[in-house]
Amino acid sequence: MNSASKLKLVWMSASFALAVAGTATSFADQHAHFDHDRGGHVVFDERYQHGHYYPRHGEVVRELPVGYRTFYHGGHPFFFVGGVWYAPGPAGFIVTVPPVGLVVSVLPPFATTVWIGGVPYYYANDVYYQWQPGVNSYEVVAPPPGADQPGAPPSAPNAGQAPGDDFFVYPKNGQSPEQQSQDRYECHAWASNQTGFDPTKPGGGVSPDQNGAKRDQYRRAMTACLDARGYTVQ
Repeated sequence: MNSASKLKLVWMSASFALAVAGTATSFADQHAHFDHDRGGHVVFDERYQHGHYYPRHGEVVRELPVGYRTFYHGGHPFFFVGGVWYAPGPAGFIVTVPPVGLVVSVLPPFATTVWIGGVPYYYANDVYYQWQPGVNSYEVVAPPPGADQPGAPPSAPNAGQAPGDDFFVYPKNGQSPEQQSQDRYECHAWASNQTGFDPTKPGGGVSPDQNGAKRDQYRRAMTACLDARGYTVQ
């Protein structure tokens, strides 16, 4: 190989290395809020055994991460990606908690299904969501009575509740958020149709004397349906 060819090869190798380094830097900038080693800028959410890292509320980023979605509440935009909510700020975008009543079409990735008082909620990053069949979407809701509060020690399943009231659902096959939403709704619809019990209605939509038995039937039907679709139910 002559000198000119060697020089060209070195130049190409250097250019490739710089390109890779630039791509890595860009990726790191976009996802820096998920870096586990940023000195207190992230928190580990272990409530309900959720087990995921999120940027601390109040953190500011210059640019939104790739893949965000925009939702509006009261005429104000909120940006949603990876279970994290952002609001416009004077120096960029602020990590925030979405307002109660905001309606979203998809749940956060790896949202944990939590049953409290016989009603299903979907939890991630200090936010509770509930399915609203009237709008075919999920709504941000206030923490329900009996829910763990920020800063409180994580409670075990069924803590403080009657047996069978609460359970947790985890995807075990890497299902996408869209697939999880569809599976949860279809299993809920099937279990409701099979048992006549609908936890989204007051009292489950059944008479008080039937509530306990019907709730247990609904729970068993939901567990069977979700298990068949590749979820762990505890």
